[in-house]
Amino acid sequence: MSTAATHSPQEKAAYRRAWIAFCALIFGNFMAILDIQIVASSLNELQAGMSASSSEIAWVQTSYLIAEVIAIPLSSYLSRMMSTRIYFVVCAVGFALSSLACALAWNLPSLLVFRTLQGFLGGGMIPTTMAALFMLFPPERRTTPIVLISMASTLAPAVGPTLGGYLTNHFSWHWMFLINLAPALMIASIVWAYLDIDKPNWSLWRSVDVLGLVSMALFLGSLEYTLDEGPRHDWFGEQEIVLSASLALGAGLLFFWRSFSHANPIVNLRVFSNRNFAVGSVISFVVGVSLYGMVYLIPMFLGKVRGFNSLQIGEIMMVMGVAMFITAPYIGRLSAKMDTRLLVGIGLVMAASGVFFNSHLTSLAGMDELFWPQIMRGVGLMCAMIVMSQLALSTLPMTELKNGSALFNLTRNMGGAIGLAAINTIMDWRVAFHWQHLAIYTDPSRPVVQEMLANSSQFLAGELGGQSQQAAMALLQQKVSLQATTLAFNDITMLLSGLILSVLLLLPLIQVAKK
Repeated sequence: MSTAATHSPQEKAAYRRAWIAFCALIFGNFMAILDIQIVASSLNELQAGMSASSSEIAWVQTSYLIAEVIAIPLSSYLSRMMSTRIYFVVCAVGFALSSLACALAWNLPSLLVFRTLQGFLGGGMIPTTMAALFMLFPPERRTTPIVLISMASTLAPAVGPTLGGYLTNHFSWHWMFLINLAPALMIASIVWAYLDIDKPNWSLWRSVDVLGLVSMALFLGSLEYTLDEGPRHDWFGEQEIVLSASLALGAGLLFFWRSFSHANPIVNLRVFSNRNFAVGSVISFVVGVSLYGMVYLIPMFLGKVRGFNSLQIGEIMMVMGVAMFITAPYIGRLSAKMDTRLLVGIGLVMAASGVFFNSHLTSLAGMDELFWPQIMRGVGLMCAMIVMSQLALSTLPMTELKNGSALFNLTRNMGGAIGLAAINTIMDWRVAFHWQHLAIYTDPSRPVVQEMLANSSQFLAGELGGQSQQAAMALLQQKVSLQATTLAFNDITMLLSGLILSVLLLLPLIQVAKK
């Protein structure tokens, strides 16, 4: 294409329309990912508002995740059938209405129903945005859009708990949902007016693989339920977990068989035969484990061990988000100049180092100890995701972009789900291990422990009188619990650091296009 043609008024107008549409798409993507974590720091307020138990209120997150993880792979088929514009507008309007319904929910069952709808409609916006990126922009103009979509994917989980905590503290929990209403409707109107990149193919409605659709929904839904509820119920010690795991296994086998045998499968898994996409998906999975794992672990540490409130936790978590925001444009420029494999490697090493430096914390750790590791982890994850998204999807044929985008996003979300399940299980094991180890040194029969208990009892006697001895023992047990939790946190971050470094072995398998 000549320079004159590139800068013609028609070309400029089309490019401007593409950017207006993409900005709306990216904001919808950001909102959908944000809402995964926005309730994380406000579950106590939701629990009080819904008069629910702690185990029941956890379903506010679980229901969203199950619906979203089903919607993400299904989005490819639905957007091909309805067109990208119609499907995204339906999702955005539905997301706004379901968010309003969540705010108006009158009890826990109604909230869970509306939250499920919100997750399903939000999940449709996530991969659709990435697929649209490759259809809206030519290869030479994709760097900045990929930077923005990577920022949305990694920044949203980091700021979700912060925003949720702020809205709950200053207004009420209802505003975690009401805040979506106006932006989602505005996004829908902009996308309807400016996005026109494909046409609907309504004939796909007649050839829907119903068995593949049902098996996929049962497989992903049961798997997500098993991973989310397993750590809370001693895994296979509960009959419900055994049933859900068995259902996931059976439905999964049926789903994989249909995906490879049906002429028009709901999800085409053959896309994994593309080497770059397969390697990118594995790295995306590990990034999901690290991203969602640390977004879960650090607030848990700060809340349980340090006793910080949601706003204090949010301020610390924002460090990673700010680092991502500031460095993303520079990473995008570097990706056009450096060997992309080297850039992904640098990002993974930085992310692993940031996690590793959090594996030597004490029970007094705060902002000073978490500041630089947060920055390193944020920059590293952003570096890896920006480049890996481009490497994984740019080598796919245009006809497979929607399917590939859905599966690429699914790997990150499943990485988060599996990572959180493993983290919760390992945390329980390591806390018990360290508790037993510390119990040897805090045995009340040891003279040094007796002296400490006597001093504590004497200090508390003025306020508690005859109960001071029991209070001194309870205080000792609390200290042991805090130390055991801190040591378990350090163990898990060490494991996560090693996991991130392990995928460096895959980088030589990536094929880089000649420039």
